[in-house]
Order: sequence, then structure tokens, then C-alpha cells
Amino acid sequence: MTESAVEKRGFQTEARKLLQLMINSLYSNREIFLRELISNASDAIDRLRFEALTDESLTSEDAELRIVVEFDKDAGTVSIVDNGIGMSRDEAAEQLGTIAKSGTEEFFERLTGDQKKDSALIGQFGVGFYSAFIVAKEVEVLTRRAGASAAEGTRWTSTGEDEFTIEPAADLPRGTRVTLKLKPDATEFADSFRLRSVVRRYSDHVGVPVMMAKESYDDQDQKKDAKAPELETVNAAKALWTRPRNDVSEDEYKEFYKHISHDFEDPALWRHNKVEGKLEYTSLLYVPKRAPFDLWNRELPRGLKLYVQRVFIMDDADQFLPLYLRFVRGVVDSSDLPLNVSREILQEDERVYTIKNALTKRVLDMLAKTSDEDYAPIWDEFGQVLKEGVGEDHGNKDALLGLLRFTSTFDEAKQQRVSLKSYIERLEQKAADTPDTDEQTDSVDESEEKPSPKEDTDGGGNGGKPGKKKIYYLIAESETAARQSPHLEVFRKRGIEVLLLTDRIDEWWMSFAGEYEGYEFQDVARGELDFDSDADTDKEDAKADDEPLLKRLADVLEGKVESVRKSKRLTDSPACLVLGDQDMGAQMRRIMELSGQQAPETKPHLEVHLGHPLIEHLDKEPDEDRFKDLALVIFDQAALAEGTAVAEPGAYVQRINKLLLDLL
Repeated sequence: MTESAVEKRGFQTEARKLLQLMINSLYSNREIFLRELISNASDAIDRLRFEALTDESLTSEDAELRIVVEFDKDAGTVSIVDNGIGMSRDEAAEQLGTIAKSGTEEFFERLTGDQKKDSALIGQFGVGFYSAFIVAKEVEVLTRRAGASAAEGTRWTSTGEDEFTIEPAADLPRGTRVTLKLKPDATEFADSFRLRSVVRRYSDHVGVPVMMAKESYDDQDQKKDAKAPELETVNAAKALWTRPRNDVSEDEYKEFYKHISHDFEDPALWRHNKVEGKLEYTSLLYVPKRAPFDLWNRELPRGLKLYVQRVFIMDDADQFLPLYLRFVRGVVDSSDLPLNVSREILQEDERVYTIKNALTKRVLDMLAKTSDEDYAPIWDEFGQVLKEGVGEDHGNKDALLGLLRFTSTFDEAKQQRVSLKSYIERLEQKAADTPDTDEQTDSVDESEEKPSPKEDTDGGGNGGKPGKKKIYYLIAESETAARQSPHLEVFRKRGIEVLLLTDRIDEWWMSFAGEYEGYEFQDVARGELDFDSDADTDKEDAKADDEPLLKRLADVLEGKVESVRKSKRLTDSPACLVLGDQDMGAQMRRIMELSGQQAPETKPHLEVHLGHPLIEHLDKEPDEDRFKDLALVIFDQAALAEGTAVAEPGAYVQRINKLLLDLL
């Protein structure tokens, strides 16, 4: 071998940073390195099986697929050996010299000084191989790709510092050998009992035999046998999802989740099902406890691990779950999909759609059957993603709406999350508790036929026109802004609950919601309310629609508002801004602007509370200049109450200062 064949390369900057963090013991459990390396070896064997479907010669050299864990207590080394697909020189340089290609900077931004907390995040970023440096002062990788000649092997070495070395290596078997030279404080892992316990704890479910030298109880002084040691299988070597549910313990389910997800936390939920009949398949689905940092990147590959007749096909089979369930992890294994299936063929196969529909309903059902206490943290992590489904999955819209949780004006002191089901139950209970209308009033001619209470109160006790059943909601920038919105005043007065929506996606999915269990969704800040008149509004209703005050305000605000009208919403505030029924809200405008699109121009309606002292004073103001200043101040204050920026903040401040000086 010539000296020029030896090549030194530097790690990418991101890799160097992450390696230093890991070497400094960010992992709270050091034994995890063995699980990660065995998982990588198992994946390599799965890939070999897949490629061997079209090229049987790849396994002719060594058909008995296995993983071997070796150790040398005297030398202080541990080796993980597989006869899987192996790597070429270029693959070794790329895959071992680059770490967390996408999103590495975001990963570092999430790290804080709390190492114990941060350590639980590392396994989510595809850095399994580099966990070796937690216990190793040097790592050597000997590898030869399946199908390559014996002279085309590669040797990769690194101490986890600034660079790694890569060079040719001859006479290597197919597959990969990873040898760890243990640090002085990690020599505990060069021990048979320690290694076996870790394998059984973390990798017992791996569907490949994990083998070690058979333990010998002969005299320690006896000379070592020159023959190769006899190997024995340490793990169960049976794919967990193929076993009956009753034979799988809770701990095994949890460890299998960690194996396939590289997550360090236990899953929140899981569901194991085997379907037999016209279409046969097995699925094991998990809901994580914590959202990954890249949850909102819809372009990243993600999905279930796909097996066909127990043969590994692909890691990120995204055809089996909709995008809004991209946080779900798991395995699907079907005996009915063709072995030569490709990604494109999967997309066109009717059986795939059938499995996708069934798995989607299974996940939604699993979430729906979760207790409120256990579901609350899941909603906090994945609620916004589930909302995407309302607009993307019409067939499961009602099931998704049932999973949504909201803050609302109900029991504001507790500020607890409520479901649409509980919202409707309270409305119907209120309607049932409301006395009959004809018992409360004697102003109606007894000869007239009176509507039933349910017809008059829209069947839900929320005070709309006869026959209308509404779920009222308000979209705002924050919960504080929502609770202080003037649009809620009449609803509080009437005791009507309003849902408060503050997520950036709320306006979008609400445009697809339509109704739920016969109740229409109604934005309280949009259009005109259809409440029946009551004693407090009769005085205002008695005034003419073309009242001079409204016309004077409309003249001053021409170009700023679509119209000026009296309000049925307000009880305490002088004015508020209202969107038209078809107008685009502030959330959608911001989304369009961020995507480089221009939102259509619309003007709000200004609604004024004619009984408010400020409006009554304004009606009597004879000075047109002062009237104009007051009108513009009221308009700007209405915008501020909505959480909208004032169009001309400097002019607004000048008007306020002028009015204050007049008062002083």
C-alpha cells in the first residue's frame, strides 16, 4: 500500500461540534452506544436482504446473516461485526464523516446547560454511530461493500477530534466491523456479562441473531483454545411485531420504539394489530411523547418502516399515513404487497390506499380513546399538526374535529382545554335549563303561536335565529388578546361560551371545518351577529339606520372602512372592527406575505356602540376638526384592541396628545 493511498479528511464543522458535545457525556446513559451500533448493523443486513432480491450473488459469499459482538478485556476493545451490505470508500467517507446533515444548527439552538434534559434529545437526530465516542477514545471501521472484490475494502479511523483517516484495506469479509478502543473509565464494557445484559435489554427484538462467544467456566489459568470461539445467540432474534401481543411485554414495546425511532424517551401510546382476511398485514404504531425539532418541515422524509413478507423494503414509507400524522413512528409488514415494489408503484397500488386508510383510522381511534389526562400532553406536542388534517383529510374530518382541544371563555379562572363535544354538551344543557319563553313574557299576544324554546334558541342555547345552531369562536394573536377582545362582550353578557383560537394555522383549517355534529362554526369577529333583540338593544334598534352620527363617521373614515354601522356585539367598548363574511383574516394575510404572495385588499367594518358615553359625546360634538380627531382615535383604538398595528402611529400619538392638552 502506497503512502498516497492514505487520506486524511476533516469532519464537517457541524460534526465536530456535535462530537465534542457527545464526548463530554451529554448522554445520560453510556450503554446506549451498543444499542445504536447494533441497530446500524441490523439496518445494514436489512439493506443487503433487499438488494439480494434482485441479485442473489450478494449473499453467496456468506448466506448466514448475523451480528457478532466481540470484546478483548486485555486490549480494552469492543467490536460489533455484521455481514450486511457494507460500504464503499466513498460511502464510508460521506456517511461517517458527515453527521446530522439537515437541521444541525437547529439542534444546537435547542441545547441548554441542562445536560440531563438535553441528552434525551440527541437520539432523535440520526447520530447513532457517533455515540461510540462516548466510551471510545478511538474508533476503527473496517468495511467492504457487498459485491466488491476482496481488495476493495476500506479502513476508517478517528479519535473524534478534528479529522478522520480513510485508506484502502485488503482481504476483508463482506460487511462492517466497528472496533472501539475503550476509554479508561469505560472498560466495564469489555466484559461478557455487561455486554449480554445490554444486548438483551435494548436489542432483544432485533430480527437478526446477535451473537457472542459462548461463555466458558473453565479455570481462568487454562490456556485459551487456539480455535475460534463457539458463538451463541444472545437475543431472541425474532421481529417483535410478528409476535402475538400477549407474548410481548410493555418494556419490550418501549425498547422496540427506541430502536426504530432513536428516541430516548418511552412512547406515549402504541397500538399493535394484525389484520387477516382479504388483505393481510401487521402494524405496530407509536405516538411519541415529544415532538421532534423538525416537525414543521413538511419536506423531510418520514414515515413507517416497511417490510414485505418480513423483508425490509424502506425506512420512510410515507404512503401509509397522511402528512398530518408525520409524528407517528412504527412498522407495517404486509404479505400481500409485491416483493419488487418500488416507491412509485406503491403510490399507485390500491392495496396501499386500503392500508393507509385503515392505519389512519387506527391512529385517530387510538388518540380518541386516550384519557383526557394522558391526551393533554400529546395535544400540547402535536395539536397544531392534527389541525392540518381538518383541511387535508375530508374523510376523517369529524374524527379530527373530535380530537381538537381549545381554550375558551368557559370557566376562565381554570383556563382548561375543552373539546367540541364538551362545548356542545354545555350549550344543550343550558338550553334545557332555560325556562320556556312564553313563561317569561306577557308582551306577546296569547293568540299567536309561539316557537318552542329549542327552535327559538337554535337548539343549542346560544341565542341565534330559529333553526341555527352555532359553535362560536374567536381568532386572535394570543390568549390574552383574545380574552380582552371587545367581540366577546355580548357573549359574556348572554353567558355564551366562545372558543379562543390563537395558533397560526387556525384561520386556515377553520375555512374547511364547516360544521360538527350539526353545529356551524361562527367567527364572532366576522359578519353581522344574528342575535335576537333584547331590552338593552331595543333603544339602539329604534334609531334610524341612516343616523347622522354613522354618516359623519363614515365620511371621516372614508377609504379606511367598508362601512360604519351600529353594533350588537358591544356592551362596554365604544367601537370594534369587524371582517366581512368573505374577507381574509390577519393570520392568512401574514401567511401569504411570508410566502411572497400579495393578499387581496379588504376594508373592515366599524361597529359602534351607540349607547356608550364616548359615542354619545361624539354625537354632540359641534367642532368638525375635533370630531375628526376623536373619530380617528376611536378607529385606531379599535384596531389596537384587535391586536392590529395602527397604520399611522405617529399621527395617532399626536391626536392623543392634542386631546389630552385640551382636557388639561
